[in-house]
Amino acid sequence: MRPRLDELLEKARNHEMTDEELKMQRASFVYGNAPEGSRITRESAAASVDHLRVRKMPA
Repeated sequence: MRPRLDELLEKARNHEMTDEELKMQRASFVYGNAPEGSRITRESAAASVDHLRVRKMPA
């Protein structure tokens, strides 16, 4: 019915994110959840994730 979508979903389901992808995702989350009118920029959000310590959960 929708083979291309199913193929992409399966690919995403089995994808293990790289450290760089996780960093980009965290920065996007920080920026996207910043209060409207705040002084947080995309650049400051990206810089802030360098200071986070996140542990990967065991598989």
